[in-house]
Amino acid sequence: MTMLDSMRRHKAWLKWSLGIVVVTFVALYIPSCFVPSGVGAAPTDAIATVEGRKILVATFSRAYNQQAQALRASYGEQFNEQMLQQLGIGPRILDQLINDEAMLIEAGRLGIKVTDEELRQRILTIPAFQQNGQFIGGERFEQFLRMQRPPMTPEDFDREVRRQMTAEKLQALVTDWVHVADADVEQEFRRRNEKVKLDLAVFTSTQFRASIQPTEAEIKARFDANTEDYRLPEKRRVKFLSLDAAALKSRMSASAQEIDALYNRNKSTYSTPEQIRASHILLKTEGKDEAAVRKQAEAVLAKVKAGGDFAALAKQYSEDTSKDNGGDLDYFGRGIMVKEFDEVAWGLEPGQTSGLVKTEFGFHIIKLTDKKPAATRTLNDVRLQLEDQIKTEKGQTEAAKKADELAGQIKTPADLDKVAREQGLAVADSGLFSREEPLAGLGFAPAVSSKAFELEVGKVSDKLQTGQGFAWISVVEIKPAAIPTLDEVKTRVRDDVIRLRAVDVAKARAETMAKSARGNFAAAAKAAGVEVKSTELITRGSALPEIGINQVVEDAVFALETGDTTGAIATDNAVVVARVTERQDATPGDFATAKSALLAELRQQRQSQFFAAYMAKAREKLKITYSEDAFKTVLGIK
Repeated sequence: MTMLDSMRRHKAWLKWSLGIVVVTFVALYIPSCFVPSGVGAAPTDAIATVEGRKILVATFSRAYNQQAQALRASYGEQFNEQMLQQLGIGPRILDQLINDEAMLIEAGRLGIKVTDEELRQRILTIPAFQQNGQFIGGERFEQFLRMQRPPMTPEDFDREVRRQMTAEKLQALVTDWVHVADADVEQEFRRRNEKVKLDLAVFTSTQFRASIQPTEAEIKARFDANTEDYRLPEKRRVKFLSLDAAALKSRMSASAQEIDALYNRNKSTYSTPEQIRASHILLKTEGKDEAAVRKQAEAVLAKVKAGGDFAALAKQYSEDTSKDNGGDLDYFGRGIMVKEFDEVAWGLEPGQTSGLVKTEFGFHIIKLTDKKPAATRTLNDVRLQLEDQIKTEKGQTEAAKKADELAGQIKTPADLDKVAREQGLAVADSGLFSREEPLAGLGFAPAVSSKAFELEVGKVSDKLQTGQGFAWISVVEIKPAAIPTLDEVKTRVRDDVIRLRAVDVAKARAETMAKSARGNFAAAAKAAGVEVKSTELITRGSALPEIGINQVVEDAVFALETGDTTGAIATDNAVVVARVTERQDATPGDFATAKSALLAELRQQRQSQFFAAYMAKAREKLKITYSEDAFKTVLGIK
């Protein structure tokens, strides 16, 4: 994670707190692939109820969109709707929204309220709505709200903030008694701050695979002893009639009046706020003597002021990953960075360099490289995009209308062919597929796959949501799960034999090396045919070469003294022998400096844990209902 990511993570642009979906205060453009697009779920439909209180489709969609955008910002364009479904983002968000309602009900039971004055003061002090320490004003405030997807009114926003504050009061009332003993704080500080430097000899199974040639007898023995591991899943084949919204889209048109109207309704969406571009040099203070770091930072600043190349100095001295780009942080808007950094950066002019700027991360030297004024894309700039959006929406609407019409005509498998002939459509064959496989002609269609494995042969489904529109299916073949013959899975069995034997070889080599490593670690590793990998001083949770983060290895090495060597330790993908070449324990002085902040962090963790348990009990007493149809439809999986 870059320092820029860390800065952004500390801001309230997209924050989940106490299990509540919190309103974001920045205009988000949500790509169409992330907008729940199920036809037939109106924004005012209830997706769930808690004691009769409705959670609306619109509320769920807003929260889903915000989380999707956050994940896309972190992982890039490859993070698509299918990945969101695989991670179960939808159910998690719905559960948070239900917990939100449960907290409000519990707060009401305890008589907790938020006054209008408390609400007013909270909104006026939200960092995203401040400029130079002052509230940005009603006009810009409402513009921010209109830029949400879907747009919000001030009344909507007031209601969401009041709900958040009510939940905060509830948690404070329930958890204020929670405390953390000083001994626990010191133990956690030591755990986090003690460091070791390691030499590692890593034996991976892949190193030995090429030399392993299993016999036919070994392959057969493996198969005979583990036949259940090779059981083939049940597969089914369906014939289906599909209605493609994209095909209908091609027949749609968008008039100039429709394009103008859509642009005017969403004009704020095409507005980009003022942005700046800056570079920085960061010297971190965490775990260090702050005075010494300040002195070093002042020396670097002197080189900058003397005309030194900022990018070169960033590469040489900065302790942020942005140093690889000469300290460049790219463009960002107001309020994106932490407060101290933000205030200084926005006060500079292009080409100007700051003095030392202290933040929670350390000392920064900031250079402003560019400014972009606020801008609004014109109608001509986005005309093609708007035209495509209108056609898409019309195609979806026409597909939904047509699907409802055809649904009344499809009652038996024979109707699929009849309707196809009448409508100029085609009935296709999926071929055999398992529950986890895509369907030929339909791709990844969870609703279709699920129904296919429920439906009896000779029956026809109701209309089903697909990624392209709608479909009706009829099961024409069922191939039951079965134990295959060895010939059917021989390649897979052979690979398993090679893999397991390679692991055994790796373990044997590592155990032999561990016995002789106490004398000369490097020589023992060389004799075993592996290269020693060394680390710098690392804390718990650090990734190790070729192993990654591994709790078993971590526990072993942090229990050793300098010069000690572990035995052979098996991990998921390797066997490792480790030697501690240096150990650095946490100092009492550092603990005294960090104690207050760590105490607050641990207390908050324990409060959150207790509050989660408290709310789990409170939820057990509530009547909670779900609309499975609305939930699946809004996510496009029906």
